[in-house]
Amino acid sequence: MTNLPVFACRHQVNGLASKKQPFAGRAEEILGAAAFAEAKREITAWPDYAPTPLVPLGGLAGALGLAAVHYKDEGQRFGLKSFKALGGAYAVLKVLRRELAERNIIIDQVAEFISGGYQSALADITVCCATDGNHGRSVAWAAQMFGCGCVIYLHEGVSAGREKEIAAYGAQIRRVPGSYDDSVRVTVDEAAAEGWFVVSDTSWPGYEEVPAIVMQGYMVMADEIAAQWPGSGEAPSHLFIQGGVGGLAAGVAGHFWRLWGDQRPRSIVVEPERADCIARSMRAGQPTPVPGDVETFMACLAAAEMSPLAWEVLRHCADEALIIPDPAAAETMRILAAGVDGDRAIVAGESGCAATAALIAACGDDALRQTLGLDAEARVLVIGSEGATDAEIYRQTVGRMPQEVAGA
Repeated sequence: MTNLPVFACRHQVNGLASKKQPFAGRAEEILGAAAFAEAKREITAWPDYAPTPLVPLGGLAGALGLAAVHYKDEGQRFGLKSFKALGGAYAVLKVLRRELAERNIIIDQVAEFISGGYQSALADITVCCATDGNHGRSVAWAAQMFGCGCVIYLHEGVSAGREKEIAAYGAQIRRVPGSYDDSVRVTVDEAAAEGWFVVSDTSWPGYEEVPAIVMQGYMVMADEIAAQWPGSGEAPSHLFIQGGVGGLAAGVAGHFWRLWGDQRPRSIVVEPERADCIARSMRAGQPTPVPGDVETFMACLAAAEMSPLAWEVLRHCADEALIIPDPAAAETMRILAAGVDGDRAIVAGESGCAATAALIAACGDDALRQTLGLDAEARVLVIGSEGATDAEIYRQTVGRMPQEVAGA
């Protein structure tokens, strides 16, 4: 058995969550069966669509004393290295289809967009968003694929490597002083002045349609997991999933809630110490921002405010949160790259490894392990939300380039 490091973490219970809560009300409005069916039909028709791997980590499971650990590797999604390809790009498609319909141009098949036949109609439409990196890359990729203009706003904490990756898809980049939340506000103001369409993964009063579409796209990942999970219709016992503004956690945990009801996994949202807006919201019983600086090594989780729309789902199906320090993420990147006791080497970025880091931290605390039910019968799903979205940061952290690890 491999000796794994012990990471400190904080635990927050969500007093509003219950497995007895039926999937209904706002959750059903946002993530209902019809919305899922449409997202699946659209996204699975895109060029190069394929389910991302669900990787068994038997070595890690044995080292942690668990029955099984499976890692959903989103580092291989559409070549964009992140789950965000499912949400932002899907929302761009829906926005474009809506705007063209208002001009009496009806496009049913995504192939018609990609063909270039509507280039003149799309040329005067511009989508925009603020991003920590991955969402902006998804929006820029979709804008290039479908043929519209794109402006991406980056706050000062976004690395040069991530900016370069986004710009490679032809997006215009605008830098904004301050944090992610500052960049969201600038995006909204400038889009209103320019007549652009904001494609955001977080919501605010009067802006819910697009963030709902983004979360609906993430349900496709959850559907893949349900089909890939070992056993006949059996659910994982635990889900460890990244926080951020909450859209990913709501889309995945919400889909499992609809699919499995009171047999859904125990859902644990993972956040950095300096950006724990979901844990604070659980404690307060309503969306609650983080004051001050939220910059973190887990760059794509650096959110001061959770999406109120995501809260409508998570308040009933996110059972608790674990808050981890930055060094835990860095060390877990190295653990996954090396593989534990024969496990396949995995390329996980700073935020992509967070769910696994929290699992290791929880299992290293005997009291917390018992509280969470992480015993010899636990079958744990961890979301690997991104690969190496900044290759240089990955090299500095792991000591090897991503392609070296992937080829090991």
